[in-house]
Formats: sequence, C-alpha cells, structure tokens
Amino acid sequence: MKRREFLSLAGAGAAQFAAGNSLECLARGLFIPSRAASDYTLRIQPLNLELAPGINIQTVGYNGQVPGPLLRLKEGVPVSIDVVNEILVPELVHWHGLHIDSINDGAMEEGSPMLEPHSKLTYRFTPNPSGSRWYHTHTAAGQSLLQAAYTGQFGFLYVEPKQEAGDYDQEIFLAIHHWEPFWMRMGPPVDALEAGYKYATFNDKMQSAAEPIRVRRGERVLFRLLNASATKSVSLALPGHRFTVIAMDGNLAPQPRSVEVLTMDVAERLDVIVEMSAPGVWVFGSTDEAERQSGLGRVVEYAGSAGTPVWIDPGALHWDYLDFANESKQGAGAEELPMIFAPIAADKNGFQRWTVNGKSFPDTPTIKVQRGHRYRMVFVNSSSEAHPLHLHRHSFEVVSIAGRPCSGLFKDVVTIAPYSSMKVDFVADNPGKTLFHCHQQLHMDYGFMQLLEYV
Repeated sequence: MKRREFLSLAGAGAAQFAAGNSLECLARGLFIPSRAASDYTLRIQPLNLELAPGINIQTVGYNGQVPGPLLRLKEGVPVSIDVVNEILVPELVHWHGLHIDSINDGAMEEGSPMLEPHSKLTYRFTPNPSGSRWYHTHTAAGQSLLQAAYTGQFGFLYVEPKQEAGDYDQEIFLAIHHWEPFWMRMGPPVDALEAGYKYATFNDKMQSAAEPIRVRRGERVLFRLLNASATKSVSLALPGHRFTVIAMDGNLAPQPRSVEVLTMDVAERLDVIVEMSAPGVWVFGSTDEAERQSGLGRVVEYAGSAGTPVWIDPGALHWDYLDFANESKQGAGAEELPMIFAPIAADKNGFQRWTVNGKSFPDTPTIKVQRGHRYRMVFVNSSSEAHPLHLHRHSFEVVSIAGRPCSGLFKDVVTIAPYSSMKVDFVADNPGKTLFHCHQQLHMDYGFMQLLEYV
C-alpha cells in the first residue's frame, strides 16, 4: 500500500473507531505467526481520554492509556511484540530510533506490512542502541485531524544501557502532546493552513488535573522527556532550577551542559537531571503562556511546601545544539548528499506541498548508498519554517550548523532553522530501505520524504 492510497482509504473511515476480535494475519517478511507467547502486547484501541474534569477527548491509543505502556527493553536481547489493531483503518507501529531491519521498522515506504483492521502482527527485533527511544503510529493523516500523530498513539521505549549516565533519586517519563487540533491559516509570508490545538498535556493530564511531582530538597530527578506532538515545537522551564542535559534522542551528550530552558521539536527526546535545590511549589511547563494555560505544565511540589504554584518567565530562550557538541573541524572522507528543502505554494484547499531538491514524494528519486560508506547529508532549508528531520534505522552525527563545525553529537532527529544550513554524517551500516523525512505530520503527508536504498 502506498501513502497516497492509504490517505484515500483512511479518509473514508477517519471518524470510525470500533473495538473487535483480533485475527491472526499472515504477512510477508519477518512477520511470521508463532505459537510462542510474545513478550509484550499492544492493542490499538479507541479511547475516551479525560484530560481534566469535564474535558474529554475521543482518540486512539495503546492498551487504553496515553502514553502507551512503557517498554523497558535490554540492549541486544531479542524481543517480540504483538500489535492488535482494533480500529477500522489500517495501522502500523514505528520503533523510533532503533537500528533494526526495514520490515520490522514500521514504515510502509520501507516495505513494512500494514496492520489491517481487526488483525494482529508480531514485530520481532533486537533492540539497539540503548537509551530513550519511543514507538508511535507512522500512518498518513492528510486533511484528517483524527488520525496518525494527532491521536494518542505513542509511548516510551527505553533500551537499558549497561551503565546509566549519572545517579538520580527519581526517574520521571513525561511526553508532550497537543489535543483537539483544528485548521488555521498561517501568518505571512506563508499563505497556507497549519494545525492549531485547543489543549496540551504532559502525558494524559492538563496541569490543573495532574498529581504534582513530589520532591525533596537535595534530590536529583531524572526527567526523560519526549515531544510526541504532531506538529509543534515546545520550550520548557522550571523556575528556580536548571536542567543538566545528559542525553539527546537517547544518545549521551558529548558535552553535558546546564541550561535554564529546554527546546524540543517534534519527535525529539531529552534526558535531563534537575538538582532539587529551591524549596517551594513551582510550575514546570511551557514558556509560552497560552500553551501553558491550555494545560502544558506540571506542578513540582517540595516536601513541607504549600501554596499556589509559582511561574516565573525565564530569560532569553537560548537553545543551540552546538552547546552540547565537541568543537571540531569537519572530517574528510564522506560522500556529500545535497538536499534542498522548499515549499510549493498552497493549493485552493490551503495545503502546501514540500520538495526535496525540487521533487515531492513519491517523485523524489531514491538515493543509492553502499554498505560501509560514510555519507554527509547537506541540508539547505530555503523555507521560512523550521523542520525536524528524521532518518530511520540510523543515527547521524551533526558536523556543521550554519557553517559552524562540530562533532560527537549523535541524534536521529535534528531541527534545521528557517533559511539555514546543516550537515550531518551517517555510516551506511544497516542494509535495507531507509526513510528520511520531516517529522511534522503535515509536512510528511505532503511530500517531505525521500527513500535511501542500499546497492
């Protein structure tokens, strides 16, 4: 099934969610039915989600919860995961950030089988690398705001390393998501539609309805943060405290650094340590007041403290990947892959398409790579929008941002600023079809994708 065919099929049943009996689905590739019990089961189900008293969302999630179950896996230990589709549209699950085979990766463009309604597939893979990964739907939504990343189909997948980076007293997983999307016109210079949202949450609750994060003075709290939004970047602060960033997208930061504000684009993860050294009752939340008022916050309450939660606007919203990377000149020996990103003017319905080197997927030519070779993707963003760029089944090393060289920072999503440039290196060490795309749902659906294929 192609993405355009999926959009046509899914559009017909966008508002139809129903539970049903699961059937064993015979699928090609590595999806082989087995009599042995799988390690985990995920059920894609319709869900009535209460964000706060009186505020209910009709969505789709895993196992009746948002986020889905936390999957703690061990690096190098094979795992099998049953996924049962209990809704009326085809689905699949992408295991984001793992270096696994194309069939199990969970992207239709790479050849992963679709999970048909009321059927089951078993994903089998060996988790690698360690760190904060995640899982989520990888279907198309098009003009529908009831499907794909607009829903609650996401969850944390943590691959345990042999040794944790740093000691901590509490470990807290928080996923950011925006709810009740609606179409709105973007401001100049872009005359096109984008998604706006009525509510936003950490995990499944707005700030007003969530239990506080309770801490004691002197504790070290490890926050594992995920931006699971379909389209929105966020900036976060915790007044009176600083964040020590120890990992980005699950990979250890070569230069851990203490910062006042965190910025996360779609699909990015940050592991940060906070030293609890300022007793009181605080709001940990979005630096954008409107977004915070829509629910994106969580109260942090010290033992022995009480009162109204306090928010204080931080200083300048500085965020730069270079702060966490090593200083280095660009290494030689990588074959360059130039990639220029540009929009096509919006159609009469208000939706603009996106191009890579002048072509819009599926018309973008497949990039041929050879196993063992090192490649340098040279990004040029000729648009007024930032883009979170994701490479499946590989990690890449950031080697230059706007002409400033660096090294040592490995990610699987990098955000390129408007009218800027970036260079990232990857080693072609995982044969099979590999998808590259902007992780904004709207951009991905409208052409911002390209395939790589080993020869």
